[in-house]
Amino acid sequence: MFWPDVIALKEFYASALGKLTFLAIRRRIRRFWPNVKGDNILGLGFTTPYLQAMLEESPSVFACMPAAQGVIHWPGQVKNLSLLSDEAELPFGDNSIHRALVVHALENSEHVRPMLSELWRILSPAGRLLVIVPNRRGIWARSPRSPFAYGQPFTSWQLRQLLAEHSFTPLRSESALFFPPSERRYVLRSARFWEIIGGQFFSVFGGVLLMEAEKQIYAPSAQKARVRARRSYISVAQPASIKNV
Repeated sequence: MFWPDVIALKEFYASALGKLTFLAIRRRIRRFWPNVKGDNILGLGFTTPYLQAMLEESPSVFACMPAAQGVIHWPGQVKNLSLLSDEAELPFGDNSIHRALVVHALENSEHVRPMLSELWRILSPAGRLLVIVPNRRGIWARSPRSPFAYGQPFTSWQLRQLLAEHSFTPLRSESALFFPPSERRYVLRSARFWEIIGGQFFSVFGGVLLMEAEKQIYAPSAQKARVRARRSYISVAQPASIKNV
């Protein structure tokens, strides 16, 4: 798989089209998670635009960027809360994260199954996973202007099956990005209108799929326990210990 570069993603979200993309997806995220007060939150992939608003609500918010994508300092000029990591071996303890947001990651990874297993491991009992992926039926998965044109797009059924296979219970899903990925002025001006109309009548054709799932509890195998015993993890109770990687 080919990962989009972290600098290219940062530049996209700073553009006019990127800002509208962010607003359309953030509205959906807040419908799933209207209140994250007191929760430990992990963003995996390129999630910093979406995590920014959660900093004031959560005691611990971390942006984990896959090694193949690259890493940037975040947020701004204050203490760094971003880190570089292999997506198949996340440096967090078992059951330490309440909510995990995955954006620009699942569709690009060559290690999808190990990554989902790691997300399951670090999530607390009944922890929530919110995955955002390109929709196979949407135009955003095929446009050169789209940051969601990389990797493997999904249908809602495929994503649901994938999560269920890794001991997550899919709870609900939505679509976003019904306007085309274009910088044309009339497209930018009408984007909000298309998000409203598309969400009501054409949800199957949205540019991205958002699916929330809950961690299922089962007894881990002895082999997984041995692998975990060899790792060192970051304590989410001490965010100041995370430094630039």
